[in-house]
Amino acid sequence: MDTIGDMLTSIRNASSALLPKVTVPHSKLRVGVVEMLKREGFIEGFEVSGDLKKSIGMTLKYKDRRGVIAGIKRISRPGLRNYVGSGEVPNVLGGMGVSILSTSRGVMTGRDAKKQNIGGEVLCHVW
Repeated sequence: MDTIGDMLTSIRNASSALLPKVTVPHSKLRVGVVEMLKREGFIEGFEVSGDLKKSIGMTLKYKDRRGVIAGIKRISRPGLRNYVGSGEVPNVLGGMGVSILSTSRGVMTGRDAKKQNIGGEVLCHVW
């Protein structure tokens, strides 16, 4: 079960179908990834709802009937984990995109990880 991959696929499919919202099951790691997407301007907003069975509802962002998220790719997966050191954090499209990492200090973007001089597991690339 690749929960992050399932979430990214849901976002990709909803964006290509021009759906205004997408809902995925809740987990702390997923909330961290969604917070990074919101902070970097790829989605308009999100909210966690539900008491017993929580879910994350995201409002997608569009510009001229095209999704702001042009591409989203899962890098580290359950069968092949991808860890990088602080000096090996990847650039996505020469800085036009963002890499999202899971580090010892939480989920953060590649730029933040470089500034703090820490590495981690590369979860995905978004552009």
